[in-house]
Amino acid sequence: MLKLGVNIDHVATVREARYRGRGFGEPCPVAAALACEAAGAHGITAHLREDRRHIQDRDVVALRKKVSSRFNLEMANAEEIIRFALKLKPDIVCLVPERRLEVTTEGGLDVAGNLAALKRTCRRMNDAGIEVSLFIAPDPIQVAAAAMTGSQFIELHTGAYAECFGKARERKAELKRLAAAAAQAHDLGLQVNAGHGLNCANVPPLLAAVPHLVELNIGHSIVSRSLTVGLAKAVKEMLAVMRG
Repeated sequence: MLKLGVNIDHVATVREARYRGRGFGEPCPVAAALACEAAGAHGITAHLREDRRHIQDRDVVALRKKVSSRFNLEMANAEEIIRFALKLKPDIVCLVPERRLEVTTEGGLDVAGNLAALKRTCRRMNDAGIEVSLFIAPDPIQVAAAAMTGSQFIELHTGAYAECFGKARERKAELKRLAAAAAQAHDLGLQVNAGHGLNCANVPPLLAAVPHLVELNIGHSIVSRSLTVGLAKAVKEMLAVMRG
C-alpha cells in the first residue's frame, strides 16, 4: 500500500511569522501532526533546518514523543544536526541539501560528489537503528551513488515534474526520468519515496507512470488546502487521490 507522509513544516512557518524567537505560539506543529495521523496519514515529516526558520528543536523533541506513526526527520548532512538526530532517534532521516537563501529545499543531493561523507553519516545512523533516505534528482548517476552509501531509501525530487506539469511534452519527459530512476533504484535494492511540489492534480499521473513507490511526502499543498477545508479533510482528500 502506498503511504502518505505529511510534512508539517509550514504549520511552524505560520507560527514563526508571529512568534519567532518567543518559544511559544500557534498554530502548534505537534497538534497538526496528531490531526494528520488521526485522518489516516502513515507518517509525519519535519525539517530541522540549520537556521531554524520554521521547525524548532522543541518541536522535534515533542514530535518524537507524541507521533505514533513513522517519524521522518529531514536534515542537512551537518554535524550539529547529525548529533541531534542520533540523540533523538527518529524512525528515519532524510538527508537533503540546504542553502540559507532558498525558500524551500531546491534540487537534490549531490551524492556522487559527496559519497565519502554521506557513507559516514549513513553508517552512523544505521548503527543507531535509524534508517536513511537520500533526497535526489531522478538522475542515474545520483541513483547509482545512493546505492553505494548504505542508505535504505531514496526520495525522488519531483519538483521539476511539478513545475512543468502544465506543459505536456515536458511533463512526459519528467515522468520518464522519474520512472527510470525508480526502476534503477529498485534494481539496486533501494526503496523509493517521492516528494516536492505534489498535489491532488499531479499525483495521479505520477502514480500511473512511476513504479515501486513506497511513500509520498507532501506538505505545502496539504497545509494550504487545510486553510479552507481543515487539516483532516485535506489529508483525507490526498489519501483518496492516492488510492484512486
